[in-house]
Parts: sequence; C-alpha cells; structure tokens
Amino acid sequence: MTTLSIIKADTGGFVGHSAVHPDLLATAQEAARRAVGDGLLLDAHVASCGDDVSLIMTHEHGADSERVHGFAWDTFQETTEVAKRLGLYGAGQDLLSDAFSGNLKGMGPGYAELEFTDRPSEPVICFLADKTEPGAWNLALYKMFADPFNTAGLVIDEKMHAGFRFEVYDLFEEKRITFDCPEELYDMLMFIGAPARYVVHAVESRNLTEQAAATSTQRLSLIAGKYVGKDDPVMIVRCQSGLPAVGEVLEPFSFPYTVGGAMRGSHHAPLLPVSIPDAHTARFDGPPRVVALGFQITDGRLIGPRDMFADPSFDGARQQANTAMDYLRRHGPFEPHRLPLEDLEYTTMRALEARIAQRWQPMPEVATTMAR
Repeated sequence: MTTLSIIKADTGGFVGHSAVHPDLLATAQEAARRAVGDGLLLDAHVASCGDDVSLIMTHEHGADSERVHGFAWDTFQETTEVAKRLGLYGAGQDLLSDAFSGNLKGMGPGYAELEFTDRPSEPVICFLADKTEPGAWNLALYKMFADPFNTAGLVIDEKMHAGFRFEVYDLFEEKRITFDCPEELYDMLMFIGAPARYVVHAVESRNLTEQAAATSTQRLSLIAGKYVGKDDPVMIVRCQSGLPAVGEVLEPFSFPYTVGGAMRGSHHAPLLPVSIPDAHTARFDGPPRVVALGFQITDGRLIGPRDMFADPSFDGARQQANTAMDYLRRHGPFEPHRLPLEDLEYTTMRALEARIAQRWQPMPEVATTMAR
C-alpha cells in the first residue's frame, strides 16, 4: 500500500501573510531530500500556497505515522527558525505545541492522507488553499462526486453509476457520519451546506470500495481556543478508471464560489483558482486562493507536478472572482461580507459584550422616545 500525505503549516509569512520566503522552501526541500535518501519517504515535493509550506509525500508507513508526522514537525521547526532569523511575520504560528507527541492531531499543522494500492495508472490532484477554512472543499466535493451536471461519469460510467459514500465530520461536536449518495444526497446537503461546522473528510467509491478523496479537517481556532491564523486546507483527489476524470475534478473551480476567510479570517470572499506563480494573496488578504498540482504516482514516485489551473479555461472564473470581490467589499463591516458573529475569529465581540453588558435594558412594551 502506498500512502500519499500532504502536511502543511504556516511557519512565517513573507510579506505579512501573503507568501512563503524562498529560504523556507529551500530548507523544506533539503529536509525532504534527506528523508527520501534515508528511506523514510518514497518521494516528496515541497510546494506553497499563500504563506503555507506544504510537504507532499509518498511512503509505506500508513496514515498517522509517527515517523512521517515527526519528520514534518521537525521540518516545520527548521523553517520556523529560518523565519525567525529573517524576521518573517507570525514565525511558527501554526505550531501550537512545544513538543511532538506521536502524531500531528491537535498540534496545529493541517494534513490530508490517503492510502491506496497503485493502479496501472494513478493520476492524483493535490489541492492547496490559502486564507480559507476546511469546509471550503464541501461544494467542490459535492459537485465532483454527486452532481451529474458536473460529472458526466455519474450517469454514463458503469463503475460510477452506483455513486459515492461521503464521510462528514462535525467539527464542533467532534463526531462523524457517512452518507450514501445519491440516495441520501438531500440529507447530506442539509449538513455540508454549513461548511463552518460540517466538513467532508473523505469520499469512497461504493462500487470499487476505493477511497477517492481525503481532506484536512483541522480548525486552528478550535484547537487553540482563539484565532491564530486561517486553516488553509489541503485535499487529495484520485482520478479516472471508475473515479471522476481529471476534467470533472477540476470543473467545480470554474465557478469561484464563496468561502469563509480572507481578511482576519472573518469575511466571505470568492475562491480564486490560480496557477502556482499567482498563489499568493494580496487584496484584503485575498481573494482566497486554490492551486491544483497534478501528479502521476508510479511505484511511489511523484511524476510531476503539472500546474492544472495554469490554463486560459479558468480565466473566466478569475474575472468573475474579481467582480464578486468588488461587490462584497462594498459591504464593508456588514454581513454577508463579514461572517456572522458566531463565526468571527479575529474579533473584539467578547470583550465588547463584557464592557457594555450593564448598558443593555429591556425593550419597552410600548413605543417611547430614545433612552438617554
């Protein structure tokens, strides 16, 4: 069995929260080269989206491997030290623990992992996002694996016609449920349409009993108890041969749908599909970005990447995203651009509520003049 792991962390932004400094990438690349040479990893690729370093790795140690997670933790400690020397913004901000404790659960870095037996041809797309939350993948995964208007294979591919099984996490209550689609599609949409709380964690083919997708589901604010940075999720999607074709996996991003994130993690903004050179935020710490790195995996080797959004067919989505951003920004501090109060992460609301608590008065039973 091959395991594909994407482990990411923000260990220092250049400039502000916008990008990763080349020295951090070089440090991570050298660590990955050593890990492959020492036999820990079969192969590795270092990438970035916004201010996050992502380690894309193949190995044979399974998900939640102490050795692989420990390697990623040590690598992020190294990049943090480089960030501190360079005076980068928020050096080590995603590392929420002082010491590694077996795996990365609850420690800050986000990760998605998927185990599979290599098919004769194994095309995989690794999605990396910046300035948004784990639920940002919900709409895209619904369209890839449950919407026949997006994925023709659900209708005309015999291997896909039985549908897919979705595993959904409730991040607030820390519980999970599975939905068999298409039969339970409407039930599932009731939950995943609220992406701040309910997140698609994995998707499996009901016909092939093969896992097709995996996402990161870590929410930093729920781990730390305060805002320490946006979650910046990652996702793995396998393609072809009874799973959605590459074009069907990319198609949802032709519409720059709205996600939570952007400035101070507290605004709705369009998700902008970009090529690797444009994978750094600017306007209002956004718009939130997503890149798609395509690989062929052969005997554990990562053949690639191919920059899947570096294509003019996504120019329309990019233009539409900029137009949508213009529209939303005109709302300023008002909803729906600003997130609802219960979802705000960078907020003075708690302190403000405490400060003015004694000034609230019962509403009058009849109309009166304004209270003084």
